[in-house]
Amino acid sequence: MIRRFGSPPESGRVYTLRHGAYAILPLGDQVLLTHQSQPYPEFQLPGGGIEPGESPLHALHREVIEETGWTIAAPRRLGAFRRFTFMPDYDIWAEKLCTIYVARPIRRLHDPTEPGHSAIWMPFALAVDALGNPGDQHFLAQF
Repeated sequence: MIRRFGSPPESGRVYTLRHGAYAILPLGDQVLLTHQSQPYPEFQLPGGGIEPGESPLHALHREVIEETGWTIAAPRRLGAFRRFTFMPDYDIWAEKLCTIYVARPIRRLHDPTEPGHSAIWMPFALAVDALGNPGDQHFLAQF
């Protein structure tokens, strides 16, 4: 059974299953996060949805580059969690199945290309509380 974080599913609401891959990217005593400005400001673990036909690891590399501008190496799966949420960019209610990895940030190629995203290095001591969802917080705290 995969642990759920956040609000339970609402009775009678239809949810679309969305698989995603997300990364904890440590470097020294800091971790690389992404800050998403829209639809509301939020710090997140870099990552996102796995496209049809795409492998989770390919999605992880793609999403990290889009949201932070950094390349990564040696991703290792830590676990997964579910959360039920509205996704305004897609106008859907989603059951997000979030797989969490830890990886090594290698090189900054450029600024984030994902609109509204900024790459932020944050001390671990601050990052857990700064993250916008309890699943991300749980995995970063466990790491």
